[in-house]
Amino acid sequence: MNVRRHLLDGHVIPAHPLALTPTRELDERHQRALTRYYVASGAGGIAVGVHTTQFAIHAPQVGLYRPVLELAAETARDALARETTPGGAPRPFVLVAGLVGDTRQAVHEAEIARARGYHAGLLSLAAMADADDAALVRHARAVAEVLPIVGFYLQPAVGGRTLVHRFWRELAEIPNLVAIKIAPFDRYRTIDVVRAVAEAGRDDVALYTGNDDSILVDLLTPFPVHAGGRRVLRRMVGGLLGQWAVWTRAAVEQLDDVKAAVAAQGADGTGAVAAGWLARAAALTDANGAIFDARNGYAGCLPGIHEVLRRQGLMRGVWTLEPHERLSPGQSEELDRVLRSYPELTDDDFVAEHRDEWLR
Repeated sequence: MNVRRHLLDGHVIPAHPLALTPTRELDERHQRALTRYYVASGAGGIAVGVHTTQFAIHAPQVGLYRPVLELAAETARDALARETTPGGAPRPFVLVAGLVGDTRQAVHEAEIARARGYHAGLLSLAAMADADDAALVRHARAVAEVLPIVGFYLQPAVGGRTLVHRFWRELAEIPNLVAIKIAPFDRYRTIDVVRAVAEAGRDDVALYTGNDDSILVDLLTPFPVHAGGRRVLRRMVGGLLGQWAVWTRAAVEQLDDVKAAVAAQGADGTGAVAAGWLARAAALTDANGAIFDARNGYAGCLPGIHEVLRRQGLMRGVWTLEPHERLSPGQSEELDRVLRSYPELTDDDFVAEHRDEWLR
């Protein structure tokens, strides 16, 4: 598989949750079921070991990073072997590993991921809060020597740091950069990244939204930037999202609709986007607010994702590795509200039809 080409084609890439037992041990049966669900939904890949998988798995005392990556890769390959293209080959599916820590740790994790067949690493810089831009770029170059990297602008509210335009411009010079997940939850900073990549002349770097609060707006927007003395348009082609860890089948269908709408805009991006898309975008943002617990500073983000999957029977509970993490007061009622309000966003029927086979 040509990883760069696959990412540029634009896909739904769910950020894979971590299924746990009531005693907070890995629930392999439900973890496999989740991976099978994402493959069956038509996702173009999965991201494992990222925020939605819980950063705590990277800690040596937890000891889950390697087994969780192995389980996801093994299960995905097995599921894909049952889905062949007309030519007889497994359909392309990208495995992205979350990479954290200082350079030594991130390089070591990249080596673990590469050995297990992962195609790229989503590089979190949260652990390097005091490093300057030059140090961050050196860090990224060292990791990229081991595994192609996906740059990551993680929003500060969940542990990220502010990264200026200059940093993204320098990061875009790394040859083994294949994509960037843009997730600052901030329009100004989002444009910083798009502009920096365009100025570097990198039309081979796929831009993926991670802005769960503006998914459809990101995907429908032609970003006008100046590069090489001329004005060009750059687009986000897909998403690597915690939101797409739930209702994934519906998300794949929605991205297909987005691609059709973008094609209708024309190459110059001047074609009108139907007003109905604004309503769809607002509905998805409202639903995400309930799932991610935005009103409480994202305190119930992971339990919210788990609760949606629990209600569908794909997880046993909302437990995380941090005992204090739970649904916030009123969050369950908010989930009830958005489920009533936006049934078109869900894929409950699809899950109910296949859940038993995924849980085999």
